Amino acid sequence: MNLDLLRSFFSIVENGSLNRAADHLRVSQSTLTRQMHSLEGEVGGRIFERSASGVSLTAAGHVLFDAMHPLLAQFDAALDDARKSARGQSARLRVGYLVSAAAQYLHPSLAALRRAHPEVKVTLIDLSPGEQISALRKGAIDLALLANARTLLAREFFVRRIAIVAVFVALPESHPLASQRALKLTDLRRELFVGVNERDMPGHNAWITQLCRRVGFRPKFVVEAESLAHSLATIVSEGAVDLLPEYATKTRVPDVVYRPLRDAAASCELLVAWQRGKLAEPVKAMLETLPTVRIAS
Repeated sequence: MNLDLLRSFFSIVENGSLNRAADHLRVSQSTLTRQMHSLEGEVGGRIFERSASGVSLTAAGHVLFDAMHPLLAQFDAALDDARKSARGQSARLRVGYLVSAAAQYLHPSLAALRRAHPEVKVTLIDLSPGEQISALRKGAIDLALLANARTLLAREFFVRRIAIVAVFVALPESHPLASQRALKLTDLRRELFVGVNERDMPGHNAWITQLCRRVGFRPKFVVEAESLAHSLATIVSEGAVDLLPEYATKTRVPDVVYRPLRDAAASCELLVAWQRGKLAEPVKAMLETLPTVRIAS
């Protein structure tokens, strides 16, 4: 249905006559009459009762008005939001994030943002890395906070590294290596690693593989875990190990222990990503509060 026809229809209802509506819309009365004939053709019946004093809605007209008026208002509001966003004037910020990383890396920046820009309405959305990428692609979030997916992200989005995080080994408490205070990657040469579903955590398996190959072996993955909790449970059930960024070690699970890696080259990148194009002011303000760690070329 043509939006112009609906706008003309609402103007007639609000003004009470075709003549006053035509003046308001700055069109001829004959043009408005043709539009209403066209709209009645789409509805399949009359929407106005005409009299010498003006016009009134028929039953069908009331149904059309009651149903379409809020929809048109929502359309106008959405279009206004889109235009503000295109001009960088949005006052809304939607952030996808990892719960395990939020306290250390996100919450301080949000506090600084609230102090500097109390007008910005922030919505935090707990999403897996894969869900964040999908949401960012669809425009459902403005910023994504995730790890070790720089190569994948850089194909579509702007990416900035905000932290280099130490890597820990998660392993069963009963494992012989658990008695050591720290481990090397070469200590894990014969271990089974917990893999993850690429859809949920893109880049994680590739990151582990890259670290292990640097010291001369290729890791063997067992179960494809769907979450951090699933990964930690698999460590116990399969007697396997996993490599995790330091912030993930705050998650405590019975019979699982964490040991730091002593390899100097073993690190995890924590990244923030956003869509290409003109930056909305809240996104720009949030990026200013986040730290920056230069990515070597």
